[in-house]
Parts: sequence; structure tokens; C-alpha cells
Amino acid sequence: MKIALRIAAALALLAAGVAAFVLFQGYRELHRPYAAWQGDEVVVELPRGMAAATMLERLSEAGVLTRALPGRVWLRLKGSAGSLRAGEYRFHQAASAVQVLERLQRGDVLLHPVTIPEGLVMEEIAQRFADAGVAEYEPLLAAMQDPAPIHDLVPEAEHLDGYLFPDTYHFPRGEDPRRIVAAMVAGLREIVDKDYIARAAEASLSVTDAVALASMIEKETGVPDERWRISGVFHNRLRRGMKMQCDPTVMYGMLRAGTPVKRLLRKHLDHDSPWNTYVIGRLPVSPICNPGRESLDAAIRPLDTRELYFVAAPGGGHTFSESLAEHQRAVNVWYRHLRASR
Repeated sequence: MKIALRIAAALALLAAGVAAFVLFQGYRELHRPYAAWQGDEVVVELPRGMAAATMLERLSEAGVLTRALPGRVWLRLKGSAGSLRAGEYRFHQAASAVQVLERLQRGDVLLHPVTIPEGLVMEEIAQRFADAGVAEYEPLLAAMQDPAPIHDLVPEAEHLDGYLFPDTYHFPRGEDPRRIVAAMVAGLREIVDKDYIARAAEASLSVTDAVALASMIEKETGVPDERWRISGVFHNRLRRGMKMQCDPTVMYGMLRAGTPVKRLLRKHLDHDSPWNTYVIGRLPVSPICNPGRESLDAAIRPLDTRELYFVAAPGGGHTFSESLAEHQRAVNVWYRHLRASR
């Protein structure tokens, strides 16, 4: 009997030792930094709907984890197997399994930069995000056509074109289009705040008018310092009841009518639309592009000038004039330059 008890005790001690060893090895494996991929980094994509066990297997195959089992045990003990977030993950240095799993729980996914320059329309912006693989074109464009995110600021808005702030954004692949739209609208709101609205009102401009004017300024010049001067011309024409006669407004109206043109001809100036400032005697019904910070500022802080006209200049930029006769001479110079350049 005593021998049997001693054997049982010895076996129990051995089992405890084995268990302790296994636990120790498991603990070491979970906390030891590991990296077995080729090259400087590895990107692992874990699609939505993938089970946690499959995620761990994929990470192991990519050389991020030694094997999947310790991670599965760790998740089971914590009761958090369903908390791993799908997405695209970039690994560039050794990390322990626990660090990797905690990162997946946080959803610390790879973010892709997308730069949206000033002056684009919403279709062009949606295409930029689609080209970067961040969002699909059609769902994102559909989100941009919903004016709800800007209705408190611009109740009459029918879509978000003009209110999507140009900037560099960072999003993961497959981002929700509504989050992209919200970020871009939030960028505009940082500028079009209470002070901006008050300054616009002093210039007899609603928010729609101010952003529409900013969009015209954005499309009219690529020379930064000209923005405030062009704004001064437009403000002078508004005060005198003159038509804005801004070529880009014609092109935008044709785009919205489904008849876009790359080159504006004289016959297009009569195109009937609520944006064509050769036809309407006011600002466009809505912005014609998405303006940047400087153009938004220029719209409400025009240069104090008596000028009423401007035309492209041979050396770049524009020639500004106070009288029609002076403007016509500048137009003739521009046309002679065009003919000589052919």
C-alpha cells in the first residue's frame, strides 16, 4: 500500500512538473519577441468574417507568430476570442504573441494616406479613394450625394460637392464611406466656423455663397497670391450687379447636366444651368468644386480694389483691369499669345 501511494505521489509530482514546464514554455512563447518573415516588413490581411483561429493560422504562416496554439489558448483563457478585429496589419519589428494579439484587439490596422488636392469635384475625390483601395467608388459617391452631414450648416444643400475639405487623409482599406465623408466635412467645419459665418454675413454672403465663391476662386487661378485679388474683382462685380462670367461655372453646369466638356467654346457660354454665371446674374446655386483653405479665406476677405476684370496673362497668372477698354486690350494680348504659340 505504501509503495502504491509513493508511486502515485511520484506520478502526481511528475505530472505537476510537466504541467509547470508546459505552462512555462507556453508563457515564454507568448511573451518572447518573434519575427520570421522575409524582408523589412510583412503586411497581413485578415478579412471580415474570418474566425479568430484562422487569423492566428494566417499570422503564423506569415512569420508573425511561432504557431497558432498558444494564441488560441491565451484568447480562450481571457474569453476574448471574438475580439480580434479584421483588417490589414503591417509588422516591421519583432513582437511577442501577446503584443500581436493585443494589437488585433485594438484594431491597430494599416492606414493608407490619400491626398485630395484643392479644386476637385466629388466624382474625382471618390475616384482617388477608390484608386488607393480605401473605398469602393460607387458607395463612396453615393455617400457624398447625401447632404445630411451638412444640412445644419447649409439646409439647402442637395449634395456634398463643395463641402468636402481637401487634405491628406489616412484610412484603412475597406473604410466605411460615411466615415470618410464625415472626416472631410469635419475638415471644412474647422474653417467655416462661427467667426467665418459672421465674416461672410458682413460681406452679404450666406454660407452657400461664400463656399461657392471660394470654389470659383479655386478654379480660376493656380497662383496662390492672386486669390484675394480675384475675390476682390468678384465682390466688385456683385456690388455692381454685374454677371460673374466665370468660365468654370459653365463647365460645372455641363458636368451636372451629363454633358461634360474638356475645352470650353463660345457656344457653351449660353448653356442653361443654375451654375452658369454667364446666364445667371448671381453666384452659382452651389459650389463648383471643393475649395481649399486659402480660397475659402479669400472669399470673405477680398482685396480692396477697383478692378472689375481679369484675363490670363502670357507670362502666367492674370492681367487685371478696372475698365472694359483696358480689359479688352489685355484680352487681345492673350489671344495674340495663343496664336503665336500654335
